[in-house]
Amino acid sequence: MYDYSIYWIKQEVANHYFHKSDILYRFFEEYRYNKNRIDLRRQFLYITKSIEKDIFISILKYNLKDDVHINQNDSIIELYNNRYFISLHIEQKQLKFRSRSLQDAEEILFPILRLIHPLFFVVGHTNQKYGWISPIRFPRNIERNQVLYSCR
Repeated sequence: MYDYSIYWIKQEVANHYFHKSDILYRFFEEYRYNKNRIDLRRQFLYITKSIEKDIFISILKYNLKDDVHINQNDSIIELYNNRYFISLHIEQKQLKFRSRSLQDAEEILFPILRLIHPLFFVVGHTNQKYGWISPIRFPRNIERNQVLYSCR
């Protein structure tokens, strides 16, 4: 089983660090091992949004696929079907989950998180994988038919 944390990153921080995922990863790992450091704690509180447990659970239950089952014991939720299993723990500033692979989360959990907001950052603690759950979007004021070069 692999351990992961998911953080909801504030928009202004995500705009600046979207293509600097390695910096965010190093920060979250440093904070994980040094939670007593006041400077890291302040930065952590500044860059992350709170997760409302009851609202999150309601959204989760409403949007689960029909073949996914759920067991809930307060802040601990198990999501599973015949192929995938996730144990999810909801905290104020992060979601912690365990799964056999990141594919389990991609099938069951990430699609629902993308409905909530695209700025969730995933950190793998046992396998050092990290990244955003959604790709960056083009701003509305940029024409999509622009090219960088021409073949003429």
